[in-house]
Parts: sequence; C-alpha cells; structure tokens
Amino acid sequence: MSEGKASQTFKLWVFSDAHVATDKAVADAIRNGMEFVPPVGYPESLANALRQSEKGGKLGGPAFDWDIALDLGDNAGLWDIPDDSQGVEVVRQYSVLEKHKREDIYPIAGNHDASPGTTSADGGLPDNWWFRKYVDPMGEFQEFSKVDASKRPYPAEGTWERYTFKVGNVRFLMMSDRNDLPYPVGRRETGGGSPAGAVTRDTFQWWKDLVEADPDEIKISCHHHMLRETTVASGDFEGVSQYPDGTYRHGRYHGVDGVPEGASYLYFLEDEPKAQAFEHYLEEHPGAVDIWLGGHTHTHPDDLKGGRSHIEKKWSTNFVNCAQLSKFHSFVTCPPMSRYFTFAVGSPLVRVQCYLHDDSHAPEGWYAPGERVLELGKPFEL
Repeated sequence: MSEGKASQTFKLWVFSDAHVATDKAVADAIRNGMEFVPPVGYPESLANALRQSEKGGKLGGPAFDWDIALDLGDNAGLWDIPDDSQGVEVVRQYSVLEKHKREDIYPIAGNHDASPGTTSADGGLPDNWWFRKYVDPMGEFQEFSKVDASKRPYPAEGTWERYTFKVGNVRFLMMSDRNDLPYPVGRRETGGGSPAGAVTRDTFQWWKDLVEADPDEIKISCHHHMLRETTVASGDFEGVSQYPDGTYRHGRYHGVDGVPEGASYLYFLEDEPKAQAFEHYLEEHPGAVDIWLGGHTHTHPDDLKGGRSHIEKKWSTNFVNCAQLSKFHSFVTCPPMSRYFTFAVGSPLVRVQCYLHDDSHAPEGWYAPGERVLELGKPFEL
C-alpha cells in the first residue's frame, strides 16, 4: 500500500434528535399558524449544528470537515403527528448548508417523525408521509424536500423505510423507525411520542440478508433506537420513572405513552413486543455487524445508566448513541452534541469524537472525555 493511500481518511458526522419544533420560538409560531422568522441568537438545533460544522461556533467551537453525515431521526419536535409547518421549518434549517449539499446527509425516521397514512376522499396520504415529504431520503417529493437523490455522493438503493449505500468496503444499513404503525406499536394521533422503537419483519429480513451477503464488507447498522441493554438507559423501564404506587411516569429520558418497558430501545418487530430479533441474531453471529448507530435517548455526555455509557461493545459489535442536537426537548434540558467518526484506509481502528454544540456542559467544541477508539473486524478500504 502506498503512503498516499495509507493516509486517506473518510470522515463521517452522525447526529440525531434535532426536534426543530421543540425550540420555543418555532413551537409558538407553529401553534399559532404563523410563518416562523428566527430572532437573532435563536437556538435553531439543526441549523446551528450545520453552520458550526462548516464555519465554527460563536462560542469558540471549531469547524470540522465531513464527507457525509447521517441524520438518525426525530427532526419533528412536538408530541402530536407532525404537520406541514414543521416540515417547512426542517427544510429551511437544512438549507443553511453552504459547503455541502443536502444530499450529503443520509436520514432515517425517528418515533416523532411518524405519521400514519390515510385513505381519505382527497386521495389519501402514504405511510409516514411527513418524513417522506420533507426529510425524504429517496427524493420522492423533491418539490417539498429539495432532495435530488441523483446528487447523492454514494447512491442509495431501497425505499424510505430501508435503504443501503456503500463507501469503500463499508456498507451502511439504514432503517427507519415504524412508529406510524397502529398503536401501541406506533403513536396516537394526538399526544405522546410512543417512544418504543419498531421495525417491520420485512426490514429485519432485509437487514439479515445484507449482513450475510458479503463477509468482506464492514457493516454499519443505523436505526433511531439502540438495541436492548447496549448503551446508556437502553434496558427495560430505564427510560421512565417508577412511583411508589407501582405506576410508571415520564422519567429522565422518556415518556410512558405506549410501552414504558421498551421506551428506550428497539422493542417491536411488527406487532411482536420485546422481540429482540437483532439482539438474538448478533448474539448467535458475533461480529456480523461492526457498528450499530442510534440516538433517541437524550443524555449528558458523561451519563451512565444501567452501568452503560454512550459507547459500548457487545457481541463484538460497537454500539454508539449519537443523540442529541436538541437542547430543550421534553422535560429535561441536555447539552446538544453529536459524534464524529474518522476511518483511516488500511486500519481497523475508528476514532470517535464527541462535539458539544454549546457551552452548557463544557466549552463548545470537541469534548475529550467523550472520545473513544473502535475496532472493526477488518481494515477500512476505499
């Protein structure tokens, strides 16, 4: 291998949980049916992070280069089914990019992004219409989302629900949460985000087939949720609080709407609760997946819950919780942060850095205590 090739890197930025409508000014405008005009200094969760990556932050955080980014879901921020006004705001915040294209960001849907399809007289709406219309990984609704799938640097194959693309010998498996399925698997029409995660059986089979298809590939699986007992607060009932009367109520991390037991992890396979299909597969096939990326659980950078941190290794798979860009979502304020992965050609080691998007926990920028090094099953190649 030449020295030039050995020095090549692939830089991956991963973020989730922007919850753009949670920020008070946006929420107030949306509720009152007004067009949103951001005031000076307004903390636009998604737009601020995008600007910081390209220009640096106003509080001293450095700019950082990235080849592509992954958006792991929950662009919507309120508790009811997201509407068009939230979608327009998400597209507006994406539009602040100057050095990158919107198509450089590969998204999946989170539980708050979900909107059930309809069969109304006006022609109806497809499953998960809001996410498809405004976030739109496949460029189905370019008029609204401004996404031109032909401009993606690495072509994506599949559907909005599940798609794949490849960078060198790394295959990304992108799976959207199916919180648009009937309650309690998915969310109600009003009130409550139904935090427990879900995928369809077809998506699991698709994932399994691709994991097994080429043993020479590095596999990175992405879903809005983490798997059970892998990272911080991803165990049974760890996302909620239990009261002396035995009831469960909104906890430090999640609400109780739907299934409190599985509020913090990928709980449903279709309508089967606590299926643990991915967990059982990885236990039986250790190392089949190199990295699992998710978000969903908003935490502080140093949080431990269930004896687990944001980055852990289990079944020879590296699990990384990449939440959250939102500072104000739900009833707990968390410092906004994201993760940055550096792959080096010829090396099985991946550097993972934590970027703080304000100074509420520590100085804005790289947070050294959150840095880790992951080991892949084989060297990265371009």
